[in-house]
Amino acid sequence: MELSKKTTILLSPELHERLSRIARERDVSLGHLVRTACEKLYGIASAKERTAAVQTLGKLSLPVGEPAEMERESVPKEDEFLP
Repeated sequence: MELSKKTTILLSPELHERLSRIARERDVSLGHLVRTACEKLYGIASAKERTAAVQTLGKLSLPVGEPAEMERESVPKEDEFLP
């Protein structure tokens, strides 16, 4: 990944210390930690990464029912709602 844009952000001293500690524990830079968090939070991924994720999901063998059956299992009936 080419890093060619610079952005300045202001953090509270407490947040900066917490993030710096996490970065040290993970043996990465604070910048890398922030970039990775942004990518995860906002779903920023390359086409190659998205394709790999879809392929990984396609290889899973999970028990899946028919759509109507899954809806019955996941959507509560009207009388099951809390008052």
